[in-house]
Amino acid sequence: MKILVQSTGLDIVPGIISELKTHQPDWQYIAWPSDEPCDYVVGWKPPAELFARQPALKAVINYGAGVDAILAMNAVPAHMPIIRLEDAGMAQQMAEYAIYGVIHHHRNMRIYHAQQRDVHWEQHEDRGNVRRPTVGVMGLGEMGGAVATRLAAFGYSVRGWSRSKHEIENVLTFAGHDALPTFLSGCDVLISILPLTESTRGILNATTLAQLPRGAFLVNAGRGGHLVDADVVAALNSGQLGGALLDVFHEEPLPKDHGYWSHPNVIVTPHIAATTPIKDACAQIVAKITALSRNEMVSGIVDPKVGY
Repeated sequence: MKILVQSTGLDIVPGIISELKTHQPDWQYIAWPSDEPCDYVVGWKPPAELFARQPALKAVINYGAGVDAILAMNAVPAHMPIIRLEDAGMAQQMAEYAIYGVIHHHRNMRIYHAQQRDVHWEQHEDRGNVRRPTVGVMGLGEMGGAVATRLAAFGYSVRGWSRSKHEIENVLTFAGHDALPTFLSGCDVLISILPLTESTRGILNATTLAQLPRGAFLVNAGRGGHLVDADVVAALNSGQLGGALLDVFHEEPLPKDHGYWSHPNVIVTPHIAATTPIKDACAQIVAKITALSRNEMVSGIVDPKVGY
């Protein structure tokens, strides 16, 4: 078995190969670029050239859960399956990030951070002893479902929205476009963990943000393409949004002159809400390739028409 390993933008190929060998030392691992015929490719944003030079590939294993980047490149031949990672240790990280965002808003941390900069000591009414916010989670797949479940375990009232119906214990769920306004109207904190598809692109816009309770807090850890930046800034400036924790952007790195950097009610993080843990990812990759080679059922096969 020959596995081609490729990555764009991050020099992680040697580490991936080293970790894959610990799980399956009998396979041969080849770093891209190479014309040596391989059976499978483990890659991140593979170029079209790769598939032209590797016509015998049987499948693409996407090194991550999000597949919008690989689909947007239109490089993978139509007959070749794309297989995404499922969770692989990212759900726990995403839940921690979301919980941080909720607590930051719930416990007035923005005010206290500003006071520290001004060397000012003043206590304010503690929201923790008043009403807990209702938290809404957009996207209820592996990661979104884990986020909703953990927030509910923290004692928050949680509601979730997704394209299709999900049932999650202690979470009030909504499904479909028609249910979106009702879902949004009850979200004091809105967390987006949606995949990026044609139906979710620009979903965080003036219309949807206006359907939130005034002063709601936004956490976007899904994809930058969900945001209409001008509408988010307008909602922040008007007070319709009380603040935002943003991890993903249309352009990354976020340009230094972008308004999010300096906005007093925005926290910017550099796409770190959930990174791919190499050990868990490689264990899953080996298991998926083993199943594929035996013609067994494999989960995580991407439907390009749906976008995930």
